[in-house]
Amino acid sequence: MTALDAIVALIFNAILNGTPLMFGTMGEILTEKSGNLNLGVEGMMYMGGAFGIAGAYYYEKAAGGAASGPLAILIALLCAFLAGAFGALCYGFVTITLRANQNVTGLALAILGTGVGQFVGEYMRLREGGYVAVSNALKDNFQNPVFPEFLQSIPVVGKIVFGHNLFVYLGILTAVVMTVYFNKTRRGLNLRAVGESPATADAAGINITRTKYLATVIGGGISAIGGMVYIMTIAGCVWNHEGLAGEGWLAVALVIFCLWRPLNALWGSALFGALMILYMRVHLPIPDEIYKILPYVVTMIVLVITSMRRKKEDHPPESLGVAYFREER
Repeated sequence: MTALDAIVALIFNAILNGTPLMFGTMGEILTEKSGNLNLGVEGMMYMGGAFGIAGAYYYEKAAGGAASGPLAILIALLCAFLAGAFGALCYGFVTITLRANQNVTGLALAILGTGVGQFVGEYMRLREGGYVAVSNALKDNFQNPVFPEFLQSIPVVGKIVFGHNLFVYLGILTAVVMTVYFNKTRRGLNLRAVGESPATADAAGINITRTKYLATVIGGGISAIGGMVYIMTIAGCVWNHEGLAGEGWLAVALVIFCLWRPLNALWGSALFGALMILYMRVHLPIPDEIYKILPYVVTMIVLVITSMRRKKEDHPPESLGVAYFREER
């Protein structure tokens, strides 16, 4: 393999491994833009992974040999989204309605969601008497590239640009839609206003509770899709709770790295994906654990640099992590 081939392979696999992080990050960005700091991304991704593969697996089992690939993908997406949205709804009720501490509630959701995901996954495994996995025919629908072979065969850029599964392009589309929503729509601007100054937004007639709930619940659903994407692509459509460990925490760190901008999540997730697999591609006489902490080290460096900069747009929403008490307005 030439040096160019090695670089292309690294970039390709970095994008593949970074796609679950992309969804986890974008969901958390949407949540944090409303002023809610949901640290339960790890738990929601676990739930999304378990319920996503459960939806596809039991659909295929019910359909026998007539399972539809596109319908299986849709069911997996819906199951994962609803699982994450439910977890985020619980978080929203405790922090928005009851005004509990967001950090503690997020950590509780991370533990609860991880437990629920592992319980569902292991329950399926024990009930089915072995590994829970979809058939190879259905697996191809989740993992195969969506563009034709002649586009993938374009030298250098073909595999990088056109060689990915559906979820990579769905993530890109989501990032673009979120960027337009935040910057070009009235509701998106209202959401940002709630995150910056809920008292001012409330005085302007914006429904703070509804805005926070919608952003938190939808953001949780998007994050959970990242867990499903990991199971159905990287894990080979086989339930594997060990592989998901740490993905959600990386996504939370990546939000800071991306400066709360959805488009930055595209290249940021690919960079983190590369750092995650670097120990398999670069062989130096150092422990693998050194490679695995690189994403967190990079995030800490970016956090320090960001804190030193005075540009307001590089900082988190002003009310992030702070409960809103209307009577104190």
